[in-house]
Amino acid sequence: MGIILKSDLTNEHLTELFNNEESCLNYISTLKWENGFTCRKCGNNNYCAGKTPYSRRCTRCKNEESAIAHTIFHNCKFDINKAFFIVYHVSSNEESSSSYDFAKQLDVRQMTCWKFKKKISDSLDRSKRIRDTNELSIEEILLSSTV
Repeated sequence: MGIILKSDLTNEHLTELFNNEESCLNYISTLKWENGFTCRKCGNNNYCAGKTPYSRRCTRCKNEESAIAHTIFHNCKFDINKAFFIVYHVSSNEESSSSYDFAKQLDVRQMTCWKFKKKISDSLDRSKRIRDTNELSIEEILLSSTV
């Protein structure tokens, strides 16, 4: 399965994303609301900053949505930058690393890595069926919902 990266995602940017949770959240929120914010609850387009970093709160119904809500990172129980590392490597390598390799590299339990890797694979398969293509951008994978 081919993965297309946006041209502005350089090796230096990837290194920063893998090592810094804040820049990872910033990147995800930029992608998520690239075409503007729309409240999932009431459809309003106006927002203010939420209580957590990079979240947005609807000015009409006060519903707050984090940058990772409704993405592949939703309910992720470990650091987002580590999760981003796994997503990137699973989606860009045909011979992806095993969950044991991820566990050792990231200091996360092997079963946690296996479950997250499975979540990514399921998302890739679902996206492939929906779009009927073998090429997906990493942005589509990051923002894919698991529901």
